[in-house]
Amino acid sequence: MSVTVLEQSATLGEIGAGLQLAPNAFAALDALGVGEAVRARAVFTERLVMMDAVDCSEVGAFEVGEPFRQRFGNPYAVIHRADIHTAILEHVRGNPAIGLVTSCQIDAIEQIASGVTVLARDGRRFQADYLVGCDGIKSVARELVVGDPVRVSGHVVYRAVVPTAEMPEELRWNAPVVWAGPNCHLVHYPLRSGDQYNLVVTFHSREQEVWDVRDGSKEEVLSYFGGIAELPRKLLHCPSSWRRWSTADRNPVDNWTQGRITLLGDAAHPTLQYLAQGACMALEDAVTLGEAVRHCDYDMEAAFALYQKSRIARTARVVLSAREMGRLYHAHGVERLVRNDLWKGRGQDGFYNALQWLYGWSADCCLATD
Repeated sequence: MSVTVLEQSATLGEIGAGLQLAPNAFAALDALGVGEAVRARAVFTERLVMMDAVDCSEVGAFEVGEPFRQRFGNPYAVIHRADIHTAILEHVRGNPAIGLVTSCQIDAIEQIASGVTVLARDGRRFQADYLVGCDGIKSVARELVVGDPVRVSGHVVYRAVVPTAEMPEELRWNAPVVWAGPNCHLVHYPLRSGDQYNLVVTFHSREQEVWDVRDGSKEEVLSYFGGIAELPRKLLHCPSSWRRWSTADRNPVDNWTQGRITLLGDAAHPTLQYLAQGACMALEDAVTLGEAVRHCDYDMEAAFALYQKSRIARTARVVLSAREMGRLYHAHGVERLVRNDLWKGRGQDGFYNALQWLYGWSADCCLATD
């Protein structure tokens, strides 16, 4: 079998910001053969922490050291997107069965009984026996297969990467930290051997949002965080520039396959960022699809059916759980007080047990069984 990857970007380089990699992501990366290369580029943190951005109290925290690794079989780490892209790209380029075409923006997909034709914006045509659409939340492939609308959340995300020297010393924690505020939250964690910090801030927009990505403004972001304490507010002054995302997901569906086409990653199950599982789910998808192809002895339509049967319930749970986690992060009034009391009373085993369904995924058991 040979595979051609059509990539819309002209170059593959320093793009994006940070990613959090939970144990299930490392289980998938190991199965894909790039786990060690990613580990060599990642930052391994000590704890996951949630702080109350109003009074600066610790709401909840759990260790991600050796007991965590023993429980879930893998670590928790953070990494720059470009670094994980590099690790995967090196592996792809070392496989003669995989071709990579860049600067290839897709306008249309045509399916007939004998194959699939992909039409690029520049006029090129690509023909294949089968197509895996992993073209993101604005997927052309999904439009053909499902045809459902994007669900704009009304939440806006600002992202930036800053040198560690520009971070307030009292906030240079070796942990992914969430500062939960009323209708907003802030996240920070180290990247690239601690030389940089990834900053992510989210708020409920007062505007009628449409899904887009553009440059952000410090004036806008400051206007949404007046209700939090001075310590987390210091984060808002660190970046010299921000990128602004109006976030969206889609409602879960019970089918993302049509004939010779199936979907993967954000094309199949786009999710909000509150569980830090978007990339993790795409990696799990890739492993599961590969296992399904082998299990079905390269009968691709049977493999597509087994793949989505194995993935739909789990990814739907992630999409819906991410929405709920966003509500908890942004709680205010009495709901904030209840959240804090419940989380402060949960010990390490309580956190671990609550995350077993998510972090305990294994490539060895990824296929659905009747």
